Amino acid sequence: MYPDLLDPAHIPLSLYIHMPWCVKKCPYCDFNSHALPSQAPFESYIEALLSDAVSQQSLVSNRQIDTVFIGGGTPSLLPIESFARLFDGLRLIYNFSPDCEVTLEANPGTLEHSPFDEYLNIGINRLSIGVQSFDRNALTALGRIHNPDQASNAIRAARIAGFDRVNADLMYGLPNQNSSKAVNDIQTAIDAGATHLSWYQLTIEPNTTFYRTPPQLPDEEIMAHIETLGRDVLTKHGFYNYEVSAWHGPNDAPCRHNLNYWQFGDYLAIGAGAHGKLTLKNHPNYQDGIYRYQKSRLPKDYLSFEDAPKMINFERIADENLPFEFMMNALRLKDGVSTDMFETRTGLLISTIDNEMLPLQHQGLMVLDPLRIAPTRLGFRYVNYLVSQFI
Repeated sequence: MYPDLLDPAHIPLSLYIHMPWCVKKCPYCDFNSHALPSQAPFESYIEALLSDAVSQQSLVSNRQIDTVFIGGGTPSLLPIESFARLFDGLRLIYNFSPDCEVTLEANPGTLEHSPFDEYLNIGINRLSIGVQSFDRNALTALGRIHNPDQASNAIRAARIAGFDRVNADLMYGLPNQNSSKAVNDIQTAIDAGATHLSWYQLTIEPNTTFYRTPPQLPDEEIMAHIETLGRDVLTKHGFYNYEVSAWHGPNDAPCRHNLNYWQFGDYLAIGAGAHGKLTLKNHPNYQDGIYRYQKSRLPKDYLSFEDAPKMINFERIADENLPFEFMMNALRLKDGVSTDMFETRTGLLISTIDNEMLPLQHQGLMVLDPLRIAPTRLGFRYVNYLVSQFI
């Protein structure tokens, strides 16, 4: 590493906030989510989040936070008063940019009476609604608590309230799904007013109900047909596939928070099980470099610390692992990143990865451009293979 290349002040900084509770655990979900207890400790959790935020102040000095993402779990279970208290506290701890993008994940089954205008008033300006499907049978198979009408109505209500940016999470390759049902999900989301889509394939992850009892999923031929038709519909409506599973509409833009992840930017993390990444330089307690860390996973453990909630595995990424860490993110972007970004985000010269880049360029999988790191159209279909070449 060449520390002179690293300057945290010029690296975008985000904040991730994790809300760990759901009404119930879905059979496909491997996220850090837990069934909401009868006596939800919302106020205690807000106190813990603010304490957590204070404990990380010294790691970022006066750096400005450009984006916030509130994920889960189901963050929309939290009362609006708790959100207001949280943001009032965070603004006293951190420096937020004037145009900070603040995204809230929400599930339709918890949004029927949500105060969308009050979300806007406290600074939340982007919603990501966990629809997954508009097909009633698919929703039942996925263990979702909402119905198709609630999903459509949630998107419409958010737009009417004044949200200009509304993402809909959709999955395809669902149990007993055919191409017609998959395409209908996309069309319904667009018709309801979604300005951005996260459209991704259902995968069976370990430690889930679906892993223990696998459902019957579409075969490869149906899957290929779904992907082709889905891309055609999205393109027809002016949506652009800027990341493997992310599409923004003609009147929206990429999710800046997720873009910061993929461009190997920095992000603070507060909340049970939250993961963070920070670039440190001239810090009195740490060697110059890039660090990853996480928080205590179980809510009860996270809440048990009276002062700062426990930070675990605060570890510097070894220099030899930085190319893989960078490419694992950047190669998910259709248009890639600049070579300058590689150097200023890793502290490594671009020549460090010549041995990996050149064969991929000659195979037609990465673009031949000395100023840009990007997959070709063919390479974009084989991102996992590209990333594996940098391990």
